[in-house]
Amino acid sequence: MSIAENVAVVHERIAEAARRAGRGPRDIALMAVTKTHPPERIREAHAAGLRLFGENRVQEFAGKAAALADLAEAEWHMIGHLQTNKAGKAAELFRAVDSVDSVKLAEKLDIAARNFGKKLSVLLEINVGGESVKSGVAPQSRELEELMMAATRLEALEFRGLMTVPPFTENPQEARRYFRQLRELRDTIAARKVPGFSADVLSMGMSHDFEVAIEEGSTCVRVGTAIFGMRVEM
Repeated sequence: MSIAENVAVVHERIAEAARRAGRGPRDIALMAVTKTHPPERIREAHAAGLRLFGENRVQEFAGKAAALADLAEAEWHMIGHLQTNKAGKAAELFRAVDSVDSVKLAEKLDIAARNFGKKLSVLLEINVGGESVKSGVAPQSRELEELMMAATRLEALEFRGLMTVPPFTENPQEARRYFRQLRELRDTIAARKVPGFSADVLSMGMSHDFEVAIEEGSTCVRVGTAIFGMRVEM
């Protein structure tokens, strides 16, 4: 199947999952994960109507950005783990960083965004599974509280919500409890009305489990393989 056909199928699956959850399909954003995929294939996804794109590595996207600069209305998000020494380049290249996991990183992004005269959207990455091999802050942790409080002073950042990558399971249903945990955490944060911290974005769900994530409240699904096929590591 072509990328355009894959995109149409994914949209159908999103709509069906939204229907089961009593939600509207327009409530869920589809982000195309373009890691390892060349500009020409990303252009095909754009031609199929996609405008939201996620990259995992600053250096990789830096090598593709010029070839994609003319794509109308394309919005680029950094979704992979970001080292603090690459915060400046990330702030230059991306509209948003969806994987903020420390106050230090948030502060570096704030300084960089100010230098570029831009407002940078960010999501806090939550390690819902407590996996040592994954980045993200623990739910109910001191680090999370410090990040939330930082929203009041880091004025070049727009704190929009939460993101997670749950432990991988062959059965997507086994990820449901992690998605539910993130939604409940988001609801708790939203109820607190922390100044400067919006909790309207819940980024969770990938190619193999995004339907379950939608049923649990995801507002943005990050889909790579179901759109582009299997990755070719660079």
